Amino acid sequence: MATNVEPYAARLNIDYSEQLDRLTTLLRLIWIIPIAIVLGALTDSSGGWFVTESGRHVRETGGGVLGGIFLATLLMILFRQRYPRWWFDFALELTRFEARVSAYLALLTDRYPSTVEEQSVHLDIDYPDVERDLTRWMPLVKWFLAIPHYIVLFFLGIAAVIVVIIAWFAILITGQYPRGLFDFVVGVGRWGLRVNAYAFLLVTDRYPPFSLD
Repeated sequence: MATNVEPYAARLNIDYSEQLDRLTTLLRLIWIIPIAIVLGALTDSSGGWFVTESGRHVRETGGGVLGGIFLATLLMILFRQRYPRWWFDFALELTRFEARVSAYLALLTDRYPSTVEEQSVHLDIDYPDVERDLTRWMPLVKWFLAIPHYIVLFFLGIAAVIVVIIAWFAILITGQYPRGLFDFVVGVGRWGLRVNAYAFLLVTDRYPPFSLD
């Protein structure tokens, strides 16, 4: 008997393209350099200040801007049971941008990553009701509870790199990303997103499923 499973708080889907450009695929590691520099500047771990679209200043720590948001959010949930919406929105948009760059690097799309538009990479994370959905002390241990996922993702990441290399040759020859390989790479990204949402973005207490779906 089929049962309805509630969607996880973090979701990722990428549109499948029937035909991909051979030239941009061949030179992907060159084409991606400018946008990779932009992403690197945003996530640089050397420290600094960034200004969000709302005009707020965000201080980057030694662990990067997301590391700073993680620590600040942990403390806010622990002591105040709050998750400031603008922190969440900033982390969400940066995560979306990272996903677009990763999808382009993994040859999943030909569209050059935008810093604003969703394009073919659809990533959603639910904003939590802290008092109702989150346990105050859980952020202290989530990173530890997620260790089994880190181990699995390590091996899945190696497999995904191999799959992308195979797909690179396939695209150069046929112009198509084999659908099975495409679904696997997207699934690994989806798995990693759920773990990130649980252990570092701290938006849910629901343990991530061990699944590519």
